[in-house]
Amino acid sequence: MSEIFYVVPEEQHNTLVSAAYKKRGYSSQEAAAGARFCAEATRHGIRTHNALKALHLDHLFGSAAGGCVPKAKIEKVPTRFRGAQVWNANKKLGQATGYAAIEAAIKLADRYGVGMVSVDNAFHYLWGGGYVMDAAKRGYIAYTNCTAALAEVVPFGGRFPTLGTNPHSWGFPTTSAIGYPIVIDWATSVVAMGRVQQLAREGKQLPPGAAVDVNGTPTTDPQQAKYLLPFGAHKGYGLSLMNEVIGAFIGGSLPTLRSRWDQQPEEKHTCAFFFQVWHPDAMNAGAFAKGRNQAENVKAVIADILGHGNEACMLPGQLEAQAAARCAKNGGLLFSEAEINAFNEIAGEARKRAWKLSDLKVAE
Repeated sequence: MSEIFYVVPEEQHNTLVSAAYKKRGYSSQEAAAGARFCAEATRHGIRTHNALKALHLDHLFGSAAGGCVPKAKIEKVPTRFRGAQVWNANKKLGQATGYAAIEAAIKLADRYGVGMVSVDNAFHYLWGGGYVMDAAKRGYIAYTNCTAALAEVVPFGGRFPTLGTNPHSWGFPTTSAIGYPIVIDWATSVVAMGRVQQLAREGKQLPPGAAVDVNGTPTTDPQQAKYLLPFGAHKGYGLSLMNEVIGAFIGGSLPTLRSRWDQQPEEKHTCAFFFQVWHPDAMNAGAFAKGRNQAENVKAVIADILGHGNEACMLPGQLEAQAAARCAKNGGLLFSEAEINAFNEIAGEARKRAWKLSDLKVAE
């Protein structure tokens, strides 16, 4: 039986989430950015990074722990490169920083063909796919990665976690070709730690090669799982390593100390972001077969990939587009009863009226 979802008007959602951020000391602009991001994650079916997750992370690692500073100001670090900017975020709210960074990278791409923004001393920006999707919908190719809040992943062949789950996110402007942007967004561990906890509650086993115990021995028992493993063995390890090395070039902290504010105060404990945006015109060689233009050629390539018996294959971003279409059809954001109850806890904290299930329609 499919899960029942209730429709919450987006304005009602954003009002509550903004109030919760303001209650914690964030500015109106920061609160609006936080609410907007959480609405976009929910709209596209990214339930792991909705407002409940965002506010929980803020409590765990952010404003309640010193890892995020409400009303912080971004400082631009001088650089000699016209197509690049380097920022010190000074622990500003991650969503506000992420939105500002992708906008800056787009402006650079408009002028130079490609733009990049590197951000030091950041607080985690949550769902990287949200930023590149926004750019892709506006006609740009975009990429972002960041260092994870905690090191929970063991390097290939190792036994102790020194890497994060480290997302990589790509967005491609393919709406004219297929109706939505291709968005490739993945973590580099086989499963998330939340999945381990869920399986432990349900008495189920982990898939092989997903986790190790405290001694570094592979285990499928979620009760014994202590650390995570990268997907694809050495390949996922390489992708996870890439994020940490990029972060290191920016100024990133040691992975094993990240967000652990009580350890080695002389070291840094913050995340690092990297954004890059390409203008498609800057890549156009103009020599497409059969007189096709760039957009027509992209459409033809995708059609070839999904032809030859592959018509049932899904493209990255398709599920997110379907989730967004369902939200649009129902006229709001979709939440389960358990999520509604959790939002009402936030309403209590923010001193706002609770949401009543009886006031909300059931989603089709």
